[in-house]
Amino acid sequence: MDVEVARWLVSDDAVPALTAAGAEPDPSSLAAAGRLRRDFPPEQAAAALTQVGLRRRAVTKFGETARRLFFTPDGLEQATRGEVAAWRAARYRAAAVADVVDLGCGLGADALAFAAAGLNVRAVEADPATAVLASANLGQEVICGDAVELAAPLLASGAAVFADPARRTSSGRTWRVSDFSPPFDFATGLLDGRFGCIKAAPGLPSAMIPDQVGVTWVSHRGDLVETSLWSTGERAAVLLPSGEELAVGGDRAPIGEPGRYLYEPDPAVIRSGAINALAAHLGAWRPADGIGYLFSDELRETPFARAFSVAEVLAYDERALRAFVREHGVGVLEIKCRGVDVDPAALRRRLKPSGPASATLVITPTPSGVRTLVVARLGE
Repeated sequence: MDVEVARWLVSDDAVPALTAAGAEPDPSSLAAAGRLRRDFPPEQAAAALTQVGLRRRAVTKFGETARRLFFTPDGLEQATRGEVAAWRAARYRAAAVADVVDLGCGLGADALAFAAAGLNVRAVEADPATAVLASANLGQEVICGDAVELAAPLLASGAAVFADPARRTSSGRTWRVSDFSPPFDFATGLLDGRFGCIKAAPGLPSAMIPDQVGVTWVSHRGDLVETSLWSTGERAAVLLPSGEELAVGGDRAPIGEPGRYLYEPDPAVIRSGAINALAAHLGAWRPADGIGYLFSDELRETPFARAFSVAEVLAYDERALRAFVREHGVGVLEIKCRGVDVDPAALRRRLKPSGPASATLVITPTPSGVRTLVVARLGE
């Protein structure tokens, strides 16, 4: 977005255009663009319509607060969900942090949460247009500049630090450390000697995680949303909005044949490697090394996994599965699989489900070979 368009967008002059765009049922349509261009210049009409579309999408992340915030497509994609930002801000508050510097604040989602938690926030953003939008979102000036150059003077007072390095280039998402902004090594280095957190993508490779930091793999309502690196603390899977934590560790889980119950761990548990700790808590075992399922013969409640009862254990044979689907009149068929080269959608089509019944199949390696489990969800 051009910085002049951004300045217009956050001004009172844009209110009529935003109001008109908000009345459009489909702001992305050519008809909507044609109507707004009758009263506003093309770039202003486009900016208003885009903004309304982004605000509608942003409700899933920010709730009704999204209706008053300003977004860019990339900024919205990378912005922290509201409940996740509030959880992080609460950790800063619990650490007795009073001042925090947000380096690379983007649209200001985390800075908003810090402020709501009562912290004093200084926010920095390199992109001029994004800085304009973030200033409007925060209701205070966002410093537009290079985080690397500004970090030392801003942190000199002893403030805590937060950074969410941008992971995009003109070509799209990147995992090249040299392309992160601010650079990833620079950001993680800021954790040395001060309280802080670096937000990273949920799939952050383990080789990029420094040995000395605490790490949280965060799941929000069942979606793995981020890996957070902390200056202090343990390594754990975190479930939000409940705040439940499961520390990484424990002896390697045993391997065994399917039991009476199957557990499907939350993705934060799997990604973090806390599955061994969960297995110990449940008295469970794994079907094979590296497979993210657990079995047990005794049902125990846990927030860290979905539980299923195992009704049948079948060989993995498409003819037998097709016969099962046909004989049981299965029309609604859910297929889960791990550790096998199976496309669930393609397999579902080949099994030709038809009928009033529903079923869930889990395909997994076991010590006796690949098996198909007929399971039923519990507690839902």
